[in-house]
Amino acid sequence: MAQNGVIVEMKSLNNNNNNNGNYGIRVSWDSELGFYADVGDEQLWIDVLRTTLEYGLAPVSWTDYLYLTVGGTLSNAGISGQTFQHGPQISNVHEMDVITVIPEEEIFYCVGFLLSSSGYDECKILDNQNEEILKYCDSVKWVRLLYDDFSKFTKDQEHLISIDGLDYVEGSLMLEQSSINNWRSSFFSPSNQTKIASLLSQNKIMYCLEMVKYYDDHTSNTIDEELKKLVKGLKYLGGFMFKKDATFVEFLNRVRSGELELQSKGMWDVPHPWLNLFLHFFKKKILLMYTNLKCRWDDRMSAVIPEEETFYSVGFLHSSSGYDECKILDNQNEEILKYCDSVGLNIKQYLPHYKTKEDWIKHFGKKWNIFQQRKNQFDPKKILSPGQRIFN
Repeated sequence: MAQNGVIVEMKSLNNNNNNNGNYGIRVSWDSELGFYADVGDEQLWIDVLRTTLEYGLAPVSWTDYLYLTVGGTLSNAGISGQTFQHGPQISNVHEMDVITVIPEEEIFYCVGFLLSSSGYDECKILDNQNEEILKYCDSVKWVRLLYDDFSKFTKDQEHLISIDGLDYVEGSLMLEQSSINNWRSSFFSPSNQTKIASLLSQNKIMYCLEMVKYYDDHTSNTIDEELKKLVKGLKYLGGFMFKKDATFVEFLNRVRSGELELQSKGMWDVPHPWLNLFLHFFKKKILLMYTNLKCRWDDRMSAVIPEEETFYSVGFLHSSSGYDECKILDNQNEEILKYCDSVGLNIKQYLPHYKTKEDWIKHFGKKWNIFQQRKNQFDPKKILSPGQRIFN
């Protein structure tokens, strides 16, 4: 996994009890910050959610899958359908405890760089995070709108992230040969599936705009009227707006039920040669997309995004039945990257893995020099993450 490097088994940190008896998660109050959670790097997000809910609180920015470690997602920024409003997960962290190879007297002057160097574990090991949390609502109004016109679909998605009122926005592609209820969430009723399948047989490709608004007992009487105002003027297909109510936890943890179902069929632990890109403009053949606002991202982070104010996170979420198919999909991903490069599309890979230092330099662009400086400063012997081949 890291030839000639270091691997840390973060789960071992769970042996350290904190004062409240919880393992690595503590909720506190500060007059300036408000409520926040001290969270160990090794903790799973699902456990952070469960612990903070005991106080009627929850973090504001999530990934779609909650059975990942806090340090793992923060090291890659952490994105989902809330990013347009609250920024990536790393933007909601106020403090970090950091383990480095730098002598103690020097770290005081260098820690400012560490706090903003999310993206790769080349420079640091995270220990504890100080994560901002806000009061949560009990329930969500979960809505999906269908489109047969790609331009209307993207314009509506960009409109929704520019207004106040929504807590989650995501777009996705629907293909005739694909399951209408995918593994990531079971949403449509049997009668609605029949209705959508009939439309897909005519159009072959449809586009789904997903939006969520949180509410509680105090706003349950007005949520439908608020939603009506939010969708006013949108260009979705008439009669193809679908709504359901769910609890806050059911929505955030929606991928878990799909995972358990795939596990029961022996289909979860298959290769997933995914390709995730940040880009400003794209064509129609995508599977999943989040719309982002550049202003929600801290430019001091090593995470690299396009320069445009509005950009997309696009995911090609493939599953492979074996090595041969996995190789085909990997080659397809390479072809997509080559095409984008040949036509001059300004793309940046999310979760990149390049094979040469030159490719890494191109990826980081104007951030390369500062990233290299941090590496030399915080890991001068280059013992962390040699397998990524960024500096060797």
